[in-house]
Amino acid sequence: MISKATTIPEYLAAIPEERAVIIEKLRNVITKNLPKGFEEGMQYGMIGYFVPHKMYPNGYHCNPKEPLPFMSIASQKNSINIYHMGLYANKELYDWFVTEYSKQFSRKLDIGKSCIRFKKETDIPFDILEKLVQKIPVEEWISTYESSIKK
Repeated sequence: MISKATTIPEYLAAIPEERAVIIEKLRNVITKNLPKGFEEGMQYGMIGYFVPHKMYPNGYHCNPKEPLPFMSIASQKNSINIYHMGLYANKELYDWFVTEYSKQFSRKLDIGKSCIRFKKETDIPFDILEKLVQKIPVEEWISTYESSIKK
């Protein structure tokens, strides 16, 4: 489900209230822990966190008019999803997240390359996400991104 909302308040108003509450909790964790330089806004129909053009004028190689994406959160049909490009680009970070999750939860983690899906709020590891968000400063993300697109 891709939202047509152009602002975060519009996005939140368009999803079920119980989902909006969870998305707000995620936003709080992210915005309190996001390294300086990243910005929040709507991107690709989701609430996104990205490197603005003023810091990285080249933008995203798939669409240079878009700022460089880093992570996003979305209310999908059957889950709340967190998309974290660092998990996709950095195997050690991916492995760290999976290991930390398994220490706290006996349920199998529903994760793809960069997408983490949570069916219930009780499955969301807010404390681990807090640490995940802090792990990649903006300069490191730009460097990781540039080295991956040059391959």
